[in-house]
Amino acid sequence: MLDAKNTWDNTRARAALRSMFDAAVASADPFRVLAAHLPNKPRGRCVVVGAGKASAAMAAALEAAWPDVALEGVVVTRDGHAAPTRHVRIMEASHPVPDQRSEAAARAIMQAVQGLGPDDLVVALVSGGGSSLLALPAPGLTLDDKRTVGRQLLRSGATITEMNIVRRYLSAIKGGRLAQAASPAQVLTLVISDVPGDDPSVIASGPTVAPSGTAEDAISIVQRYRLDLSPAVHRVLEQAVLDQKEHKPQPDPRNRVVMIATPLMALQAAADKARQLGLAPLILGDALEGESQVAGILLGGVARSVHLHGLPVRPPAVLLSGGETTVTIRAGESAGKGGRNTEFLLSCAHFLGGEKGIWGLAGDSDGIDGTEDAAGAIFAPDTLARAAQAGYMAEPYLRNHDSYTFFKAVGDLVMTGPTLTNVNDIRLLLIA
Repeated sequence: MLDAKNTWDNTRARAALRSMFDAAVASADPFRVLAAHLPNKPRGRCVVVGAGKASAAMAAALEAAWPDVALEGVVVTRDGHAAPTRHVRIMEASHPVPDQRSEAAARAIMQAVQGLGPDDLVVALVSGGGSSLLALPAPGLTLDDKRTVGRQLLRSGATITEMNIVRRYLSAIKGGRLAQAASPAQVLTLVISDVPGDDPSVIASGPTVAPSGTAEDAISIVQRYRLDLSPAVHRVLEQAVLDQKEHKPQPDPRNRVVMIATPLMALQAAADKARQLGLAPLILGDALEGESQVAGILLGGVARSVHLHGLPVRPPAVLLSGGETTVTIRAGESAGKGGRNTEFLLSCAHFLGGEKGIWGLAGDSDGIDGTEDAAGAIFAPDTLARAAQAGYMAEPYLRNHDSYTFFKAVGDLVMTGPTLTNVNDIRLLLIA
């Protein structure tokens, strides 16, 4: 008779998946990780600026860690992601497409770092989502120009890294320009990463970091995805190419960048929780990219191999992965409700076809998968059968990029609300 400790049913598997996901998110809680990375307190002023889905919580954590420092400044976060602060002004703006508040916030942040001296310290709190929240158009562009570019990038299938390379060359604050405006003050950038590879020049398009991708890279991305951009945008990109050839950006030794939370750290926290639950964890990578539906099939195939052959890990086990997949809406396709995590998960469930002994959860660590109100979703061996009984077949919902509607119909959405942090997507496949 099988030992009860080794038996898995829907209730136990679902609870295990959710506890691992929650552990991953908790590992990036600013109140848990920020204080350990602070420097000596400054002799002069301390100006706090920042942008991203976690920036308000990071500001609140900084105030808690330095209650005796006269902090000042402003940060911008996504609507619904604010946190209470005493000294740092919190602004909210639109994500993923910028609005007028995004431009106003960028101007307020640039103003906050004016007139500083060498004894002053700027603490920049940067996290994912900051690109659309800091929308200060480069000279010659309007906010509508930036919105148009943003919308086309989101629909193109471009990776988050490619999107941010283009964005930073259309901005008057990104690509290190915020740090330049703060000179000669010291700048400490505390980063919660949400991008593959944890490149600080990519996260929120690097407002305090010299760009790694070139202006020529940005033009190549525009051409690769056949973006239909205005003449003004093309002129700005072409001028950026000329400027870079004449003046190559140099890093400032007075500026430091510290990663305080990353996708890999979150996956490691989930793996620790898996071991406590009696599961063998296997981290497949923190930087997986590609089409969500294709990734669902590929990782579903790995899960099937574990189930049937015990390779590449013996069950009971959990496969963990991070990174950001993409959902490409092609010409002529309809776009329903859904994000990259629910689309990945529906593709995986459809591929597995209700195979016994495999469960999955995929969710965005910020609590919002795309533009909907769910972090992601969960599937069980009986999900497809329950959906079919209610009249919902997986294939048409995949075809119409309507995965949110599918999982909502069967009650399998994962709802967390805004988590006030962001270390990208967490994907978990549990094999009993």
